Amino acid sequence: MRSPAANAESRLFLWRRVREYAVPRSMIKAATVRRRVGDWAGACAAARVDADLDLRTVARHHGRELAALLRADLRHLAPDLLRWHMPRIGPDGLLRPGLTVSLARYGGAEHDGTEPLHLVARTPPAWADAGQRISLALWAGSFDETSGAHPHPRPDRRFRLDLHRHLWDARRADELRSRSGAEQPSGDGVAGVPPDPRWGALEERGYAVHRWAAEATLLLQAEGRASGVVAVRLGPRRRLVLDVASAGTDLRPPEARIDRASRAGRVAALPVLPDAATWTTPDLDLLRHGLITVDRLHPLVASALAPGHPLAANLAAPDPTQTPRLVACRGVWHRIGLVDGVLAALDHDPAEIRREELLAALTGTPLPCLRAIDDAHRRPECLPDIRARLDHGDTTGALAAVEALLGPDALLRDGNLREELENAALRRIAYGMFRARLTGHGPPASLLDQRPKRDRRSHPRQAIAR
Repeated sequence: MRSPAANAESRLFLWRRVREYAVPRSMIKAATVRRRVGDWAGACAAARVDADLDLRTVARHHGRELAALLRADLRHLAPDLLRWHMPRIGPDGLLRPGLTVSLARYGGAEHDGTEPLHLVARTPPAWADAGQRISLALWAGSFDETSGAHPHPRPDRRFRLDLHRHLWDARRADELRSRSGAEQPSGDGVAGVPPDPRWGALEERGYAVHRWAAEATLLLQAEGRASGVVAVRLGPRRRLVLDVASAGTDLRPPEARIDRASRAGRVAALPVLPDAATWTTPDLDLLRHGLITVDRLHPLVASALAPGHPLAANLAAPDPTQTPRLVACRGVWHRIGLVDGVLAALDHDPAEIRREELLAALTGTPLPCLRAIDDAHRRPECLPDIRARLDHGDTTGALAAVEALLGPDALLRDGNLREELENAALRRIAYGMFRARLTGHGPPASLLDQRPKRDRRSHPRQAIAR
C-alpha cells in the first residue's frame, strides 16, 4: 500500500504533466486575443469549446434581463482558463468524462418552486472524448434540449464552479490568490479548531484544510443558511462532517462523524463541499515544490499566485530546434537534418543513399544514418510527447512536432507513430457521432471494432484531485 506522501508526490507529477500538455500556449494566446475584443464565440472555438446555446432563444424563453446577464458572463468567460481548471482523472490527466459542471446560476426561487437556470460545461463520455472538447449549454431542470445522449446532464453537486467563478471568469481571476489560501501558510489546520496532527497529514496529501471553514460558510450562504452541516469527501467511502455554527466552525473527531451525520440526516443528503474547495490548487502546490515555474502557468493564474512576477511577452510555444542531429555512422559522426522538407542524411551523396536503400530492400543492413531516419519515422524518441498531445486533443501541436522531426513533406512509414496518428483520427469519428446524437448512450459496435492497439482505457483510471 502506498504511503500518503507517495500518493501526494504522484499527484503533483501528474498535474505537472497536465500543465505541460492539456492547455497549449498557442490555445491560450488565440483565446485571449479573441476574448479581449469581445468575441466570446471565437474564444470558445480557439479553446475547443462547443457552444450549444443561442442568446436570442434564451431571451425569448427566459426574458431579456436574464439573457443580458448570460451575455455578460459569456463575454468574460475565459474558456482556456476553464479548461485549465476542469476536473481531471488519472492516469493520463484527461478531462473527467461524462461530467456536467455548473458555472453560474440565474433566477430560481425556493418559495415558488422554480428551478434556477444553470450555465453548464459538459464533457463527453469516455468513449467519445477524442479531442478533449468541452461544450457549453444551459440547463433548466427537466427542460433541457441540449443534453442529447449525455450520460449525466444534471449539474454535479461535487464538481461545481458556480461558487468558484475565479476559475473561469476573467473579471475575478485575481480572487484565486485568496481563495486558494496562498496568503495563508499551510499547517494551521482549520480556523476555530484546536490544533490536531491529523490536519497536517491531510494537508500533506493535498487537502485545503485551512480553507474548509470559509468555503463551507460560502456554500451554506449560497443555500440561504447561516449555519449547518457540510460533508467533505475524503475518498470513495470516507466523509468528514463539518459543522458550521453562526459563531464559528467545529470539526467533529473521526469517531463522531457517523453519529453527527445521523443526527443531521443521511450523509448523502448533506451539502457537499465542492472539489475545488476540498483540495489545494495544484498550481500552488507545484510552485511550492519547485515542480513548475511561474512562466509555465496560465497568465491569469500566474498573475494571481505570483503578483508582480514578470511574465513572458510571447505566449506561443517555442519553435522546435532545426539543428542537425548527430549519428555515429561507421566510426564517425554524421548529420541528419531536413532537406527540401524531408529528413535526410547530410553526409552521404545521393548515389550512396540509393545504393544503401536498395541493399536494405534486399534484407541487407542499411547505414546507421538511414536506420536513424527509419526509427524517426516509426518509433521516434519524442513519441511519448506526441502521444500525450494527441491524448489531450492538441492535434496541431502533435503535427507540428512531427513536421519538426521529419519535415513537412515526409511520408510516414508503417510503425507506432503512424498508428498513433491514424487512431487519433478514427476516434474523432466517435466524438462527431456523439455530437450528432447518432449513438444513443453508447458507442456503436463499428467503433468498438476499431479500438486502437494502444488503448489507454485498459489502464485503471484513478481520480486525481483538483
